[in-house]
Amino acid sequence: MSRIHSLPTELVNQIAAGEVIERPASVVKELVENSLDAGARRIEIDIEQGGARLIRVRDDGGGIVAEDLPLAIAAHATSKIASFDDLEHVGTLGFRGEALPSIASVSRFALTSRAREADAAWRIEVDGGKPRARVPAQHPQGTNVEVRDLFYNLPARRKFLRAERTEFGHIDELVKSIALARTSAEFRLSHNGKPVRLLKPARDDSDHAQRVADVLGEEFLASSLRVEHAAAGLRLSGWVGLPTASRAQADQQYFHVNGRLVRDRLVAHAVRQAYADVLFHGRHSAFVLFLELDPALVDVNVHPAKHEVRFREGRLVHDFLYRTLDDALSGARAGAPRQGLSSNAVDAALPPSATFASAPYVYATQRQAGLGLGVREPLADYAALFGEARASLSAFAGEQGSTAGAPANDRDAHGIPPLGFALAQLHGIYVLAENAHGLVLVDMHAAHERITYEKLKTAQDGEGIRSQLLLVPLTLAISEREAAVVEEQGEAFAALGFDVVRSGPQSVAVRRIPVLLDGADVAQLVRDVIADLTVHGETRRIEESANELLGTMACHGSVRANRHLTVPEMNALLREMEATERSGQCNHGRPTWVQLAIPELDRLFLRGR
Repeated sequence: MSRIHSLPTELVNQIAAGEVIERPASVVKELVENSLDAGARRIEIDIEQGGARLIRVRDDGGGIVAEDLPLAIAAHATSKIASFDDLEHVGTLGFRGEALPSIASVSRFALTSRAREADAAWRIEVDGGKPRARVPAQHPQGTNVEVRDLFYNLPARRKFLRAERTEFGHIDELVKSIALARTSAEFRLSHNGKPVRLLKPARDDSDHAQRVADVLGEEFLASSLRVEHAAAGLRLSGWVGLPTASRAQADQQYFHVNGRLVRDRLVAHAVRQAYADVLFHGRHSAFVLFLELDPALVDVNVHPAKHEVRFREGRLVHDFLYRTLDDALSGARAGAPRQGLSSNAVDAALPPSATFASAPYVYATQRQAGLGLGVREPLADYAALFGEARASLSAFAGEQGSTAGAPANDRDAHGIPPLGFALAQLHGIYVLAENAHGLVLVDMHAAHERITYEKLKTAQDGEGIRSQLLLVPLTLAISEREAAVVEEQGEAFAALGFDVVRSGPQSVAVRRIPVLLDGADVAQLVRDVIADLTVHGETRRIEESANELLGTMACHGSVRANRHLTVPEMNALLREMEATERSGQCNHGRPTWVQLAIPELDRLFLRGR
């Protein structure tokens, strides 16, 4: 090896560019973030040939004074931090000052800017990392950055660029993600001279929701819950998609920390746990979430491109995210207004059933027993109630006309429950009901399965986790680090119904397991629990395994297809759905009910045309 020597500035910047600039979208990210940090309210992004030929970002921000232009393209020169204390309280999207010199070293670069109250604009160009003298230019207040021929001096890197359509797709996705977090700014995106996206600034909550609809579509907004919750110095807001609106890919997952889009394993784990009980296997949730916390409690300087962050109180953040999202999804009862945590729970006016309270693990599979649904009125009185409700519903519909958008409190005022009243049963599978909006279709097996499942969980929670002693202790060979975790987390294992002790430097002995998990793969389960405790400091493996068993029991103990229900039984099912958490979908993530509003039915029959 040769002697140690300093690298040329151009080579240093190109190495930095390899860390920061993965593709044209990376350049757009750095430039747009600089514009937002400068206070821009309008940002225009012009792309040619997927960014390989030209990337131009114009803004109306504060601009750069003429004397600072050479520093703007110098390595690690910045106006955003000046001390270590500033680094611990980063409140801007960019701060290290490596972006512009790195970009300039692998492109033909030009920066034109005019600061506030400046008499003229100035321009500086860089070609292959070599800057030229600044010259006067014409430009309104703000900054214009042009990046031409990206990677022209690095042919090997240029060969790795994908097709034009693919690269522009990454740019468009990036602009959408930034626009979701910075709704006060206007974004204009064009490709090869053609306008692609125009996102107007948001002035209030309704405009914010419209920005989400413009980016992700009206369908996402219509099938999501609004979340707004604050505790322990953390604030979470945004939208979470209903389980029934899950997707095949994780392509609609946007999580922002203090306005910065991040991909974090801790966040992904918390979200996955919140959806664990309601999401169909192999499906992915959709969400747009914004977490706000003290900048001192999050380190944004752990990744060159700032895609990842590190939380000082990771356990607190994880629990806060999980509890908030779990509560929001739990409150999504059938027929309830979709307003997330800010909404009031649906008052079903029915006491919870105690069918499984005395014998939570007993269920019949040989014959179709009664539904076992608790209602305030005796089932015999439902016939009269049903007739009166039909008359009231018809009169209400006549007065209101199209009631597709009628709020829940109007329906309550007229005595009409969210899911209405039963009309009939179709093929022994579906319940047809009429409510203020129109027709409700209910999958009776899926709905009753969810109801039974939630009752089993409630009974299990009330009884606690009972454990049983193994006749022969199970010995597991694990790593020394994992064995130390078992030794430190003895109380956590005991709370889960396990008695696990360290039996050697790299082994543990399992002496007691939860009764509900008898027959399960205990060895694998204990290994998974140890892994969760090692990485996250907590685990829900036991609860998930127990819930899987309870779900099977609920499936076998629920009403099956071809079981003919009476009208009172169907109404009892509807009332229990309105009172049960997560009753909008079954244990497997399938929807339990759908609404066909009067206008939708009119369109099916071409009425009014």
